[in-house]
Amino acid sequence: MVITYEQQAECDGARAGILRTPHGTFKTPMFMPVGTQATVKTLTPEELYDMGAQVILSNTYHLFLRPGHDLVQEAGGLHKFMNWKQAILTDSGGFQVFSLGQMRKITEEGVLDGSKKFLSPEVSMDIQMALDSDIAMAFDECIPYPSDYEYTQMSTERTSRWAARCLDHHHSDTQGLFGIVQGGMYKDLRKQSCQDLVAMDFDGYGIGGLSVGESKDIMYDILEHTTPYLPKDKARYLMGVGNPTTLVRGVGVGIDMFDCVLPTRTGRMGTAFSSEGRLNFRNARFAHDDGPIDPTCTCPVCTGGYSRALIRHMVTQKEMLGGILLSMHNIYYLLNLMQRARQAIIEGRYGAFVSDWMNSPAAVDY
Repeated sequence: MVITYEQQAECDGARAGILRTPHGTFKTPMFMPVGTQATVKTLTPEELYDMGAQVILSNTYHLFLRPGHDLVQEAGGLHKFMNWKQAILTDSGGFQVFSLGQMRKITEEGVLDGSKKFLSPEVSMDIQMALDSDIAMAFDECIPYPSDYEYTQMSTERTSRWAARCLDHHHSDTQGLFGIVQGGMYKDLRKQSCQDLVAMDFDGYGIGGLSVGESKDIMYDILEHTTPYLPKDKARYLMGVGNPTTLVRGVGVGIDMFDCVLPTRTGRMGTAFSSEGRLNFRNARFAHDDGPIDPTCTCPVCTGGYSRALIRHMVTQKEMLGGILLSMHNIYYLLNLMQRARQAIIEGRYGAFVSDWMNSPAAVDY
């Protein structure tokens, strides 16, 4: 196997482990910054590496459209193209197809988007093998919320058939392949999806179709129901989730990997994660504040002499540096949060860690 996972410690449902890839061995739980189009918005690879980023996510569908997977392959693969020397995970394109809404046409063979581009399990595998990421994701259908049982069952069964086609077509000695669990908000379909995919013996498992409009309570309930059906010797990846509290609670039910555009998107909009909760730097209360974004944070921004007053000035004047600094802080915040969670698991105090978090000002939605 190209990708392996080893569990090192377990505490209160959470686990700490090691993920081995062709581009290094990394510690879990982890947050993966999103570099959708071969770049994490506003940040350089060197900055991400220095902050402790381990694995970066890029998107198959977007790179398929621009600049084209053939061009990336010609450049020596995605690592060389984007100048990132550690591991890369590529999404299958399934979520991007979901986001097209009525512009897509789904058949058993695959999906036709609004620009007449065709994606199928085989096409997705060909693109991801050309990109040569460390971890490829099987092509799936992300089920809209809400969806009735009949449609959800039909879609989930099709995702299992597509997963089998991905396995049949995938042939790379340098790339692992993860399956993606679907099933909507129906527990029996989630169980069936897990059983289908585990029987195929993927290198790891993504959990998709969550954080698509359902309430947080529903999401946590489905997530808690799903993870027990996944093997302990394979990595578990909750797709598209980046709210700090969701990460803390996701780790608590055995999730190892997360990704989301939230830290850079909110940063570019002038918002910071912090131990005090959500900070909106358009707010006038920061105009005379000489303190750092978060006095408890050790990121390069908070320790580098950038004041709240300066950040607010840059945000209100739409200076690029404001969004850059907030994005850097937000990504570091999530990377550091996962490092702290890992340490709590190893020390056998994750339950207390979650309790302290949920009772702190930091436990807010963004």
